[in-house]
Amino acid sequence: MIIAEQKPLAEVKALVADAQKVLVVGCGTCVTVCFAGGAREAAIMAASLRMATQLDGNGKEVAEVVVQRQCEWEYLDEIAQQVGEVDVVLSLGCGIGVQAMVEHFSNAWVVPGLNTSFLGLPTEQGVWAERCAACGDCILGLTGGICPIARCSKSLLNGPCGGSENGHCEINAEVPCAWQLIYDRLSSLGKLDRLLEIQPPKNWRTARDGGPRKIVRPDLRLPAEEE
Repeated sequence: MIIAEQKPLAEVKALVADAQKVLVVGCGTCVTVCFAGGAREAAIMAASLRMATQLDGNGKEVAEVVVQRQCEWEYLDEIAQQVGEVDVVLSLGCGIGVQAMVEHFSNAWVVPGLNTSFLGLPTEQGVWAERCAACGDCILGLTGGICPIARCSKSLLNGPCGGSENGHCEINAEVPCAWQLIYDRLSSLGKLDRLLEIQPPKNWRTARDGGPRKIVRPDLRLPAEEE
């Protein structure tokens, strides 16, 4: 899932400084699960802004609402009236949610309340770790289900760099060496021969390096949308 964390309150206050009416919009999916932008966080952010701006002598009207998914316009339709009644929308969605609202509400000023960090999973209570770089060319079938692009500090495709020590990355003793993890997993499954196959240079055109990406599924499009 997409992992994000809230911006510092001081930064948020600066983003809405010129507004009198603020709408805090939470999202009910990824950022709810990572406790950054769900209903609880939206309510706390709204209350914090009210109190902080009152203490500054410039109290603002701050309301909050949560949509099921900020990244889909059909859910944004539900808050169209509320968006039209405020000076600024503070999105507690990921960067995609912010941009979805910008495209959907062309006359609204929308600012981010979160920093979108990475694609990851919870490894323990209150801890999220990066697991996918969304490179567009998945090689997990070759590496035992462990991603060297996201989890190796150098994104190496053909084994370790030689700088690891005791199974940990040279950049940080708390970071497991991704290639040690790959080796251990393939060894346990009796598939170490997979490592003998040299991988060619990666085609990064499928990743962000190739520019903004788009997927089109003709089988899912409405007849009128087909060109």
